[in-house]
Amino acid sequence: MKLRNFSRVALLCGVVTLPAFGQQGAGAAPRELPVDRVIAVVGSKPIMWSEVQELINFQRQQGAQIPDDSAKFVAFAREVISDLVDQEVLIATAKSYKIDVTDAEVLAQVEGEMKRIRDQFKSEQEYRDALKGEGFGSVDELRRIRVDRAKRDLFQQRAIDSLKAKGRMPSVAISEAEIAEAFDKAKDRLPRRPATVTFRQIIVSPRPSDASKKATLAKMDSLRAEIARGTDFEVVAKRESQDPGSKDLGGDLGWARRGMMVPAFDQMMFALNPNVVSPTVETVFGAHIIRVDRIRPAEVKARHILLRWNMDSADVARARAEADSTLAAWQKGASYDSLVTKHHDDAELRLMADPVPRDSLPPAYREALADKKAGDFAGPFLIPNPQNGLSKVVVLQLTSAEESGDLKLSDVRERIRAQLAQEKTARRILDQLRKEMYVSIRM
Repeated sequence: MKLRNFSRVALLCGVVTLPAFGQQGAGAAPRELPVDRVIAVVGSKPIMWSEVQELINFQRQQGAQIPDDSAKFVAFAREVISDLVDQEVLIATAKSYKIDVTDAEVLAQVEGEMKRIRDQFKSEQEYRDALKGEGFGSVDELRRIRVDRAKRDLFQQRAIDSLKAKGRMPSVAISEAEIAEAFDKAKDRLPRRPATVTFRQIIVSPRPSDASKKATLAKMDSLRAEIARGTDFEVVAKRESQDPGSKDLGGDLGWARRGMMVPAFDQMMFALNPNVVSPTVETVFGAHIIRVDRIRPAEVKARHILLRWNMDSADVARARAEADSTLAAWQKGASYDSLVTKHHDDAELRLMADPVPRDSLPPAYREALADKKAGDFAGPFLIPNPQNGLSKVVVLQLTSAEESGDLKLSDVRERIRAQLAQEKTARRILDQLRKEMYVSIRM
């Protein structure tokens, strides 16, 4: 029982005791740790050997291999000390910029960590006994350590943000040779590439019957007339609008930039002058009237009233028939662009141009694409419409289909480039910061 508790706390808290310098292999007799001592100084801040041990423990629990050989362990420890020096350099930089981090800013994060640790134990007594066995006097002591670590992390992040804002972290060029070298070093540890697809689609939404549409438009005309007679737009919106997101706010949509709404709504919204009520605008969602409250460069603050189209299963059946004929025309060579303009729901995505893992697709897509290859068509199949509970109908064509396998350089080139650029930029600025303050490593 004690051994099990030891492992849990060690894994979660990073407090495993490490061998001293010079210990030879796992089978060697344990030796007493040296008295804690200053291993480096940054400015006026000493870095203790115990801090080096703690970071090595944490790295080991993250999967790092800690050398047993004495000379290799010393070299590894030097790298850890350099990492700690970099941390202290960033923290000192943050403080020189008058950046502060309070306990309150990290407390919620720490309390979440504390709860996850506590949940590993069956009882409060078991938890406290395990902490004492690891050298913590109390739960509060563990919390203080966690708070300190979280504050250090936040200090470093804010220092980096400040350095970027001051233009001290310019981007650097990364060569193809550097990318290839990094890929060769990492490829044996990379996960396998999942099976992926890209596709283009046409989503047909149910449309109201002529009679239903006529009734909705007539009601919207009456609401618009009521507003014209002097009733506040906000009052009518709260009473009549069927948009749950804005109804209780009197139709308020907040600030919006071009392209955030479906095209017909977007065009009308940006054409209006302030405090003018629009004509009725028809979209896939229903009938709208819009009022712009304020305008500023590139965005407007508007309100709307929505009356949804009244539809039922007969309208879904018509949408399915439309999707069937659309797919047939597509398969016979009709232009995708012309078909999508005529039939596609503007509120939905047209293209999935970036590869997406098959396993992450919604269930209806996974089933429809199960055995499909590049160039194949799929559908019609139904997807839910949470706006009104009626299904939409999808037809699509796979534009690419990749099987799972080992990742290739082309799959990760840009990610590697971005990571190398970040590392190279960080190293450059850290080296410069080290020159600007007192740094002494006393290995």
